[in-house]
Amino acid sequence: MFQASVYGAVTHYLKAIDAAGTDEAKAVMAKMRDTPINDFMTTNGSIRGDGRVIRDLYLMQVKTPAESHGEWDLARVVATIPGAQAFRPLAESECPLVK
Repeated sequence: MFQASVYGAVTHYLKAIDAAGTDEAKAVMAKMRDTPINDFMTTNGSIRGDGRVIRDLYLMQVKTPAESHGEWDLARVVATIPGAQAFRPLAESECPLVK
């Protein structure tokens, strides 16, 4: 999970550099916040003003051996928690970036 998250973050960052035409931090961060995150693990995610990535989260349940159809068929999605509900609201953030 951690490697996948880092890969997604770096990919989003590099795309923002390309779109901004610079590697200047403020321009890149603005482009990263303006660009939806769409990769192999996030659909229509976003970056809030406090830097939190907002994406849907999933409650998973491990499959029984009888339910599994292959070596990597290990879990099923029980529920999807929308990103807007999964994280503390921005208004409650104590991050100094939020004014």
